[in-house]
Amino acid sequence: MIIVCPACGAKNRVPDEKLDAQPTCGQCHQALIPLAPIELNEQNFSNFVSHSDLPILIDLWADWCGPCKMMAPHFAEVAKHNPQVVFAKIDTEANPRLSSAFNVRSIPTLVLMNKTTEIARISGALRSSQLQDWLDEQLKSF
Repeated sequence: MIIVCPACGAKNRVPDEKLDAQPTCGQCHQALIPLAPIELNEQNFSNFVSHSDLPILIDLWADWCGPCKMMAPHFAEVAKHNPQVVFAKIDTEANPRLSSAFNVRSIPTLVLMNKTTEIARISGALRSSQLQDWLDEQLKSF
C-alpha cells in the first residue's frame, strides 16, 4: 500500500499488516497516519489524494462557521480511532479553488475519497458517534 507522508509529501510503501503499527515516513520519519486531522491545501492536495491508497475523509470548513468549530473536536476524536483512514481538513476560505472543485454549497461538508473518486458526502455538523456511524457505513463499500 502506498501512503503519502502528510509532513513531506514523500510516497511510502507500507505492508497492509503494518498499518496498525503507526508507520513512519522513510524520508522525514514523521507519522504516516497521524491520529489527528492533517491540513490539505491547493499546493499539496493533488499529490496527496492521487497517490494515497488509504481512504481520505475531508472536512471542508471555514473559520467563521460556528457549526464547523463545533464539529472540529468530534472530527479529531474520530480520527484517533480510525488508523485505516486519513482525516484531513481544507479551509474553504484559504483554498477557494478546492472549495469550488468540490462544489461546496454548505459547510461543514465531509467528503470521503478513494484516490480522486468521491465515495460519499454529507453536510452539517456531526457528533463523534454520528460521524463514526456514517464513516463505518461508507467504509463497507471499500
